Amino acid sequence: MNRLRRILRIALVISILAVSGLAIVLSYTSPCPSTPLEPGTKDPFNAAVYRCYGSADVLEITELEKPVPQADEVLVRIKAASVNPLDYHYMRGSPYIMRLGSGIGSPKEQRLGVDFAGVVEAVGSAVSKFDVGDEVFGGRTGAFGEYVVVRESRAIAHIPANISFAEAAAVPIAGVTALQALRDYGEVGEGSKVLINGASGGVGTFAVQIAKSLGAEVTGICSSRNVELVRSIGADHVIDYTRDNYTERDERYDLIVDNVGNHAVRANTAVLEDDGIFVLVGGEKGNWIAPLKGPVTTMILAPFVEQQMVSMLAQLRQEDLAYLAELMAAGSVKPVIDREFRLADIAEAMRYSETGRARGKIIVTLD
Repeated sequence: MNRLRRILRIALVISILAVSGLAIVLSYTSPCPSTPLEPGTKDPFNAAVYRCYGSADVLEITELEKPVPQADEVLVRIKAASVNPLDYHYMRGSPYIMRLGSGIGSPKEQRLGVDFAGVVEAVGSAVSKFDVGDEVFGGRTGAFGEYVVVRESRAIAHIPANISFAEAAAVPIAGVTALQALRDYGEVGEGSKVLINGASGGVGTFAVQIAKSLGAEVTGICSSRNVELVRSIGADHVIDYTRDNYTERDERYDLIVDNVGNHAVRANTAVLEDDGIFVLVGGEKGNWIAPLKGPVTTMILAPFVEQQMVSMLAQLRQEDLAYLAELMAAGSVKPVIDREFRLADIAEAMRYSETGRARGKIIVTLD
């Protein structure tokens, strides 16, 4: 017995040391290089880059070499891009666990941004869906720059004629996240009672409109200053969270899409129908445990409740962008834009995004 205890103690010590070592490695941030990047030598273009993790102060506008599309690629001159929470998470390398993919100490990929809208400037020899001059939108790392190359089969679609570049740039991550949360995970149909927590944000403003297009009765949760906005985009009911807690009301819902994570997962199940679905999209900020609390709780709780519990990450797919383009063409979805910034002011755009106060989307213009 004493020998077993010693072995267990040793194993515990080793485990603690291993976890501590991993924590030290993941949280290490390399100093920002003091030497400037070498500018492009043949055909340069401007782009925002970050060479170390940190606040928006680490962002730089520099010249890079203009990319040349391969056989199955499309070269897009970007007119507008939009900011997502994903962008500042990459910028800060937070939560630290994400550095296992983005780079230990410093970022492996120095370009930033995903959502873009622009004009096709060149196409590869095997491209058949897009032509030079087409107006397109989609998702590709490096959207905070004047050019990106995108494979024809990936996240890129045509912009409807009634939608501007700024509006189209607002769509990809937020719009696809809302669509997949509602249609794929939430199984929304005609007459579904849907609650959107965080209805005035990027994902939320799309979720309200998409849910209505699917035939749902929508309740939006937002602050006092955003009540009229959420009502104006189609919500049937709006609850001001500063005055009322939706988890303590008698109303029951078929689906709750939580973009905020400001209520315990268990509290949400109390206002779900017995066969209802809870979809967690957003969560708390933090470098370590806080961002994982919601997803882990959802996973642990799922086997013990009648309702379905889901924590999701959206996948950018061309067919979903095309679906959203159809909704915009029909007037069922209209992107909500809060503010526009120039590429030179990308740091200010990122700081504003980190406040969490944006109504709809933040746009970066490059025209």
